[in-house]
Amino acid sequence: MVREQIRGTLVGFLDFIRERGVMGLAIGFVLGGAVSRVTTSFSADIVNPALAYLFGGTERLGDIFIGEVAVGRFLAALLDFLVLALVVYLIFRVLKLDSLDKKRG
Repeated sequence: MVREQIRGTLVGFLDFIRERGVMGLAIGFVLGGAVSRVTTSFSADIVNPALAYLFGGTERLGDIFIGEVAVGRFLAALLDFLVLALVVYLIFRVLKLDSLDKKRG
């Protein structure tokens, strides 16, 4: 009786994982971490040095204040976000991953 309950629970759990796409979510979570590291490296190792070369340095950006408000830090975070968003967009377009979520009729 207990074995049947355990077996039923296990079968139900496996069905839940298969039907709800939990494995896809887990894979997406792991790949998201990897993409995050790649885009962080791209921003820190390629974009920031290029901006430093073009504009004479990006470290001064964090020193921009309006009163007590650290505008420069916000601008640096916004720049990092835009680079991250652009890289993710390009990855999705190049690998044609944007068509994976479309419903097939």
